[in-house]
Amino acid sequence: MATHPLDDALPRYDVIVIGAGLGGMTGANQLAKLGHKVLLLEHHYQLGGLATYFKRPGGHIFDISLHGFPHGMIKSCRKYWTKEIADSIHQLKDVRFLNPEFDVHTTFDREDFTRILTDKFKVPAERVEAFFAHLRAMNYYDRDNRTTGELFEEFFPGRSDVHRLLMEPIAYANGSTMEDPAITYGIVFSNFMSKGVYIFQGGTDTLITKMTAEMKRNGVDIRRNCLVEKILVEKGADGKPRVTGVRVKHTRDGALRDVACTAVFSNANIKNTLLNMVGEENLAPEYAAETRAVRVNTSSCQVYMGIREGESIPHIGDLVFTSGAQKFTSQELVDLHTSSRTYSVYYPDTRPHTKVPHYAIVTSINQKWDSWANLSEEEYKREKERLIEESFVGLEKYIPDIRKKVDFTEAATPRTVKRYVQHWNGTSFGTKFEGLKVSMEMPDHVTGLFHAGSVGIIMSGWLGTINYGIITAAKTDAFLRGETRPASAV
Repeated sequence: MATHPLDDALPRYDVIVIGAGLGGMTGANQLAKLGHKVLLLEHHYQLGGLATYFKRPGGHIFDISLHGFPHGMIKSCRKYWTKEIADSIHQLKDVRFLNPEFDVHTTFDREDFTRILTDKFKVPAERVEAFFAHLRAMNYYDRDNRTTGELFEEFFPGRSDVHRLLMEPIAYANGSTMEDPAITYGIVFSNFMSKGVYIFQGGTDTLITKMTAEMKRNGVDIRRNCLVEKILVEKGADGKPRVTGVRVKHTRDGALRDVACTAVFSNANIKNTLLNMVGEENLAPEYAAETRAVRVNTSSCQVYMGIREGESIPHIGDLVFTSGAQKFTSQELVDLHTSSRTYSVYYPDTRPHTKVPHYAIVTSINQKWDSWANLSEEEYKREKERLIEESFVGLEKYIPDIRKKVDFTEAATPRTVKRYVQHWNGTSFGTKFEGLKVSMEMPDHVTGLFHAGSVGIIMSGWLGTINYGIITAAKTDAFLRGETRPASAV
């Protein structure tokens, strides 16, 4: 009987994928479909990364991520996963914003946003159209140096209410701030604004189950409880480090195994990948310095509320963005005592296949690692209790008797993110924009090493993660085909 998850693994793989987030799973699936021998290693017992779920007594199932992604997910899932998965992606029809400046319900598509901006906010229609047209034309390669705040001022000068409406949902989607490059806002917002916000009907548990089955059908060798401690390298003929394999620790007993491979596809954080797993000693000094300089993005807290079986709650919206702040600021949004939070409401039609209808509410709050990292255990417990209490207080405005209906609560923090997905400083949004360059240039500095972790803000979120997995899989495939070409063909 195998004592280590890798005891019966192959001695060598074409590519080893580190991390079973959406980017890692998508990359592994694509590379296997292209005919490569793929080993997918996940340190947790469950796949999905931050797009996963957990179960609790009372029939409760909670989705981790703030649900909601662009219409483009349908096309990407149909093309790179299955038609069955794509056909289960449905639109959220009621996104709500409630704060001291406005109370808005929207389907969050371009037509409805145009109506709201012109009718409610009295913005001239030509100005709204010019803004949307500008976003559609934004391109990473244009090297636009404006910040998002400067972009807003250019099109809607002095309109803090309009800035709030436009910025708040994207801040929750990828951690963007007013001070970040405008491109990090433009690409994500224009994606969402095409046709609204969507979710996977059936719940993340169903999605991950279907994705896992598809990977196995395509030949991906999936191993859980396998933490990659080291990416093994040796100096190549060109003097650069070259991937030779990985060192893996069994998370249950600490036993180590080395597995050989031609390429590594990392779905881990950039800094985890280069500074920890490759090691600075194996990097050119300039590239190591550039990696160290990459700023990780913010993280988040979540409060999970399970509604007692047999109880129901009224429809208050699918996504409800709330704030008590008089004016929106990126600083207030991530303050330890922020009054800004978003409620994701899971009605029974989220999981229509279940025999017993269930409701759940997940509160999402953007936070900074430093606010949570050094709390004592007593302080940490107290702060988590405060999060739960404040979530109840906020919900009582919409559901006065919510406390009587809830029979389970649990809070997660940046420390929880760090524990379960290993991300540097517990980030749930990857790195700041400069991380994209470091990520894309990784194979130039370490031969055979490719990266598809959450980077550059524009790659955050479900759609960006899947698409970056495909982009990186194509690069990995091209490398492997070059590697395996007969010498006579070179």
